[in-house]
Amino acid sequence: MRRGFSAHLHARVAAAAIAAGATLAGCSSVAQPPERDEARASGEAGAAAPAQQRPCPEGVAPGTRCFEGADGQGAFYWIAVPANWNNGVLVLHAHGGPEFGAPRSERTERDLQRWSIWTRAGYAWAGSTYAQGGVAVRAAAADTERLRRIVIAQIGMPTRTVLHGQSWGASVAAVGAETYVARGVAGRPPYDAVLLTSGVLGGGTRSYDFRLDLRVVYQAVCGNHPRPDEPPYPLWQGLPPDRKISRAELQARVEACTGIGRPPAQRSEAQRRNLKTLLEVIHIPERSLVGHLHWATEGFQDIVFKRLGGRNPFGNIGVRYRGSDDDAALNARVARYRADPSALADLAADADPGGRIGVPVLTMHAVDDPVAFVELESAWRETMRGAGTDARLVQLYTDDHEHSYLSDAEYVAAMEGLLAWVERGDAKPAPQGVATRCAALPAAFGPDKGCRFLPDYRPAALDARVPPRSDSR
Repeated sequence: MRRGFSAHLHARVAAAAIAAGATLAGCSSVAQPPERDEARASGEAGAAAPAQQRPCPEGVAPGTRCFEGADGQGAFYWIAVPANWNNGVLVLHAHGGPEFGAPRSERTERDLQRWSIWTRAGYAWAGSTYAQGGVAVRAAAADTERLRRIVIAQIGMPTRTVLHGQSWGASVAAVGAETYVARGVAGRPPYDAVLLTSGVLGGGTRSYDFRLDLRVVYQAVCGNHPRPDEPPYPLWQGLPPDRKISRAELQARVEACTGIGRPPAQRSEAQRRNLKTLLEVIHIPERSLVGHLHWATEGFQDIVFKRLGGRNPFGNIGVRYRGSDDDAALNARVARYRADPSALADLAADADPGGRIGVPVLTMHAVDDPVAFVELESAWRETMRGAGTDARLVQLYTDDHEHSYLSDAEYVAAMEGLLAWVERGDAKPAPQGVATRCAALPAAFGPDKGCRFLPDYRPAALDARVPPRSDSR
């Protein structure tokens, strides 16, 4: 019998508490209560300054008016309104990442350039940097909702608002869609529909397990992160709070161990063996190895020390790693950690969407996504099923091999299907119908239209890709 995500997490936290010999009673939580989220979204800490018109980035539809502004709480935003905005649809963007530094307006300018397809398809666009860096899902959702209110003040009420979350931003959008539901004076919900693309949709308590696996297997194989001459630390920390490592330095360590970045013929036999072990045990492609390891360093450091007060939300007790030349020897060398149940619960409170979304939700994911595994979509379906909202979910899959961007035509076809669903009410778009519409789009959306939908594809369960943890599930 399948369980919804709430039940799944409850069992996971309970198991962790038993394993750790602890209870959740009396543990402090870093999650902001709902009233704090609402206050943040309302902008009570500071008023937004009027946006200033700026030249649009390259690729934005000709005649579009672009505006740059600051929201009064530390976030920067851009708004783009195309000249042919005759349908009145606003695409409100929640960006991925997350970024770990201070917010910079250039980030959202780049997002507008990347997603300029929305202006070329006739939709207005708005995106925020968020007011803070790091893994703070509910704060980012509040920043995005605050931007929606700014857009209304700046350009007027859209006829429809689609909340678009990309990558990690899909979690932000999913949390925002279930948090901000109060209807306005016209009786309309804040968001009419939700589009989640290449989404990290397993929640913070499941989506990052494979990165802990990567850290412990990498150290067992390579032994240079940390190096023997560096002070040791538990790998679930990512890095101790007072230490930094640049991506270039991390790349150099990975190259020394695996030869990555060199032609295969220039790698030693030991490097080829090490690389093969990492890729086959963790089930990731070579091109994303350094990126995932970097995230399991800086990202874990942010979660552990900035969000959880130094407590550990990651565990790998009970995981048996398979795919090496000698699995028994590998498993004997791998470090083992237990998740702190209070940390697990607090991470869930901030970073796990509950799926309680009352408007149509459409997801689109490449089956060969090297960053956010397509199996995360199975976890998301289970989350919405557990919330009793899966009737509002349609999932699309494409034969693409990228994460950050698929094709103009695929996004336009998906958006058209989603908006038609909103207008019709109960007529969900069929994957085959979206694929057919994609092929019929005007040539302006690409010479070959980039239509690679797989209407019959269904991903495996997430546990088939990432081993479950017996201490925390």
